[in-house]
Amino acid sequence: MVERKIRIGDTTSWVELARADEGEWRVTADWCSTFTADFAVCLTDGEVADFATRTLTALSKGGYVSTVVTEGRNNPLKLGIQPVEDFYAVFARLTRNGDDEVCQLQLEMGPVDAHGLRDALELLHLLLTP
Repeated sequence: MVERKIRIGDTTSWVELARADEGEWRVTADWCSTFTADFAVCLTDGEVADFATRTLTALSKGGYVSTVVTEGRNNPLKLGIQPVEDFYAVFARLTRNGDDEVCQLQLEMGPVDAHGLRDALELLHLLLTP
């Protein structure tokens, strides 16, 4: 069975959103093994599928993209994505308790392959929609 998750970054700096159980996802991140984050968040598969769709739609328009996992409440994960030739610079902001004023970890990842990121978002959306 294919895991329902998306991991963005490289071996030294990355963020991951992975389904842990029904209605529960985990946000994990690492920056050079110096700063790390790992926490559970209550999200539905539909919310994560919608996040993937909104991110793909924004990427198709070009320019800087800023997207959050959930639109109607404080967010555990916010991504900023800046196109740079065939790559993206990705900025992630993690807020463990969903409190946008208290940032647990903010990191920059890049370069991230543009096609690889789009493929990962499309796969995540496919795995989460019936």
